[in-house]
Amino acid sequence: AVTALPGAIATGKVLQVVQGSTSTQVAVTAGNSADTGLTAAITPSATSSKILVICTHGLFTKTAATTYCSLSLLRGSTGIYTIGNAFYSTSDGELRLPTVGISYLDSPSSTSSVTYKTNIACPAGSSGTIYSQYQNQPSVIQLIEIGA
Repeated sequence: AVTALPGAIATGKVLQVVQGSTSTQVAVTAGNSADTGLTAAITPSATSSKILVICTHGLFTKTAATTYCSLSLLRGSTGIYTIGNAFYSTSDGELRLPTVGISYLDSPSSTSSVTYKTNIACPAGSSGTIYSQYQNQPSVIQLIEIGA
């Protein structure tokens, strides 16, 4: 069993944790996208720091048509990670209420405030409406700065 790491191997340390949440319902229809309202900002201590972003979203639809969407993580206005089929519902009209998570290790290379947010998009071929934070169920984002 490994009981210690050699001195030459750098180990990460958690330097700070920031959490954000929202419970404001957002609706998106086919051919549209919208920010979900889930956002948080962190100011890294060093340009070498990494930020572990963890998000949990509840998505909802009940429709008699095929409905699907993507969920994206953005740093500022730049997309850095996308789940292409974050949500997919067939045409059976059954209630769908999945929880979708994102876990992403980012290297912003900055000591200025960095804002992360999520966006949901339904392509033109989708039907129906997809909701984030349906009936005010919360979504959560956590930003964890990891030092070198």
